[in-house]
Amino acid sequence: MTIELQRPVDGQIVFDDPENLSFRVDRRAYTDDDVAAQEMTRIFDRCWLYVGHESEVPELGSYVSRDVGGRPVVMARGSDGVIRVLANSCPHRGALICSQPAGQARSFRCPYHDWTFSNQGDLVGVPLPDGYGPGFRKSDFDLARHRSDSYRGFVFATFDPEQPRTLTEYLAGATEYLDLIADQSEVGMEVIQGAQLHGARANWKLMMENSVDIYHFRALHKRYVSYIESLGTMAPRRRGGFARALGRGHGANELVPAAARPLAYWTPMFPAEVRSRMEATAARFVERFGAERAQRITGANRALMIFPNLMIIDAIGITIRKIDPVSAGQMSITSVALAPKDEDPDIRELRKSHYLTFLGPAGFATPDDIEIIESCQRGYLNRTLRHSDLSRGMGKEVPETTDELPAREFWRQWDRLMHDGDDREEGHHLTQRAERQGGQRR
Repeated sequence: MTIELQRPVDGQIVFDDPENLSFRVDRRAYTDDDVAAQEMTRIFDRCWLYVGHESEVPELGSYVSRDVGGRPVVMARGSDGVIRVLANSCPHRGALICSQPAGQARSFRCPYHDWTFSNQGDLVGVPLPDGYGPGFRKSDFDLARHRSDSYRGFVFATFDPEQPRTLTEYLAGATEYLDLIADQSEVGMEVIQGAQLHGARANWKLMMENSVDIYHFRALHKRYVSYIESLGTMAPRRRGGFARALGRGHGANELVPAAARPLAYWTPMFPAEVRSRMEATAARFVERFGAERAQRITGANRALMIFPNLMIIDAIGITIRKIDPVSAGQMSITSVALAPKDEDPDIRELRKSHYLTFLGPAGFATPDDIEIIESCQRGYLNRTLRHSDLSRGMGKEVPETTDELPAREFWRQWDRLMHDGDDREEGHHLTQRAERQGGQRR
């Protein structure tokens, strides 16, 4: 089967000039309806996309339903224990076979004509089967099973039957950061029950950029900075750390925490009575992983971007954000919280409280982010200004967290897939090495 691609996006969108330390993006990428339509076929129909976490379907028969890449799917743990990603559409006439966001079921029933499917996707029941001819076979009408796989509990699917890469190959350097998150518990991580569904009147790529943009922290989140300082935690003016390109559009920032971390990083934001316990937890991580890796797991914040639309922010809480395009100027966001399964109840309550305070859609930070990206989208209406600049930090030997390297990695992959659809290994991406060489030549 060959996927038919729309024609490549007209004209140049990304202007990448390491020689002159310049990186610009034509603002049509955020506003043009044709570009938005082509993203669905050239990116979302072809990449590995995040579906959910294995902990969301912990028992036989448990399931969650959600949209992935604009397609309704069900992630279900079948009675055989295997997690599958099924098309949430009846092969008969197309109705949703699952209308609940989550639950447990031995079977799924289409409400239109009562066709019934097992939780593994097999068609097991058809009313009045005599109405069909002798060639009718139930197996021809099983639910479509999308190719899926998981890495450290994170489940992804691809709608491209010719996707050449395994999930691990696709994730490239992002696996290092998923490991840092998954290793925060010896017994596993779990999604805390409940999800936050919200959105923004802005292009989805603006939220991806914003989520790895540390440059804006003090300027945009003044209220939160004042809040944590009022609790006795001083937000650093220059937050030590670094930015990284991880290949295939993925990127990350890793930095000194601006506040406490529920996993073994105490500041006066947290009660004094939990300090010794958190320090003992930190010591156990040193025993397990050694001082350097333990410090990265327990004593550093990170923002991980997995192309095209997954953000995991690991700070005063851990949020998994799936950012989906609705139109050129609108997105939907699904956010859940991740935590160690074996977390003490009082630490879990601290985690949830501070997660909502900073990362939640009604907290200190996320409303600021939504407001500013909506402001950007409105600003693009003035078409006199054609380009946005993402050149901060080009040419540096070691990019800092306030540099825009992760966003550039995202845009380079976006540009490749939108123009020629080629994800070759050779010339795969211009990383900080190419940027640095360009700066030296200059």
